[in-house]
Amino acid sequence: MRVLFAGTPAAAVPSLRALAASDHEVVAVLTRPDAPAGRGRALQPSAVHVAADELGLEVLAPARLRDEAFRARLAELDVDVAAVVAYGALVPPDLLAAVPHGWVNLHFSLLPAWRGAAPVQHAIIAGDEVTGATTFRLEVGLDTGPVFGLLTEAVRPRDTAGDLLARLGDAGAGLLVRTLDGIADGTLVAVPQPADGVSLAPKLTPDDAAVRWDHPAVAVDRRVRGCTPDPGAWTTLPDGSRLVLGPVTVTDEVLAPGLVAAGKRDVLVGTATTAVRLGEVTATGKRTMPAADWARGARLAAGTVLGQAS
Repeated sequence: MRVLFAGTPAAAVPSLRALAASDHEVVAVLTRPDAPAGRGRALQPSAVHVAADELGLEVLAPARLRDEAFRARLAELDVDVAAVVAYGALVPPDLLAAVPHGWVNLHFSLLPAWRGAAPVQHAIIAGDEVTGATTFRLEVGLDTGPVFGLLTEAVRPRDTAGDLLARLGDAGAGLLVRTLDGIADGTLVAVPQPADGVSLAPKLTPDDAAVRWDHPAVAVDRRVRGCTPDPGAWTTLPDGSRLVLGPVTVTDEVLAPGLVAAGKRDVLVGTATTAVRLGEVTATGKRTMPAADWARGARLAAGTVLGQAS
């Protein structure tokens, strides 16, 4: 089949590469426009854009899918199906109907669980032990379309959102190719999602990534891992500045919520249950470093409390 591939972040790149190596023909790649990135906030192409250039594929990056030039080019390409992996924008209803076999989305959850922009992050924060990926046909509703196929993936005890998303991106690439194969030969039919088990996974904001030290240690651990690497878990220092936290480790020590105990080799912070041991941290304007190194340089006063424990 002639395929339009739509995707933006690094997690979508394995699917693009897999489709480019398959029996299907990727005729063009749709991605989001260049966006500011890094400390200098210079405009950078998406990971999918970079991969498409390496593969010698035409790249379409309209600011809006209602752009007339994009619509005209889509009509010229005469695609049979659009394969979507984390594109990052809603597809208008008329465009959904304009492709003969529809827009087939690879979503990183077991639908109908975790519909939305951040399924992997929410799965980790919620403490799910198993998640997966689903291929389904896009429709107007949010991740509500009928399902073609799925795969499962265990959530490992130390997984960050980045770790889990990378594994799902790799495994999901094969699922997406198999789905298009089944559509092409007529052996695969989409089935409606079950009505039960629906949960939502909206995009996480920086406010969502604030650590609450008055929550149990296991919840602190999950939130930090679920927000790593994006948007980045954080807490506040007594001067009001932010400290970005890498993954933590739950201990058996007991400290008051938010209370810091800094030793030569580790830094513990109290929660509502037991303390957690900080891993790498990043203070404002500083490089990322082990928590013990940061604490020595920060010269924390005895009784220092992080965040807004209550």
